[in-house]
Amino acid sequence: MKKLTYTLFVAFWASVLTVAALHAMDKKDADKSNGDELPAYTWEEIEQHDSLDSCWKVIKGKVYDFTDYIPDHPTPPSVMERWCGKESTDAMRTKGYGRDHSAAAWAMIDDYLIGTVAED
Repeated sequence: MKKLTYTLFVAFWASVLTVAALHAMDKKDADKSNGDELPAYTWEEIEQHDSLDSCWKVIKGKVYDFTDYIPDHPTPPSVMERWCGKESTDAMRTKGYGRDHSAAAWAMIDDYLIGTVAED
């Protein structure tokens, strides 16, 4: 009986902490989601950052500078390089083989947000 009580106690608090973490991540997304304060970049500007030395990507209409992150990415740099200076939403959603990045990875990209794509 003690094991069951302990297991339920741990499961309950793990659930509470998970919900709290997800709520915090949603709030962070909502805070940055409007993009009003961020500069808008044209595709011509974005496409100039197409190398490992300066790697900007567009994901869901927002511009991210992943240059400093490339050495920490778990894949070889060439995997990220092919998406530098390009629309990369599909790459983020599929990793090139149909599997989405983790929720943690999606949350992490906000650290590299630098702007939005300028409307024509």
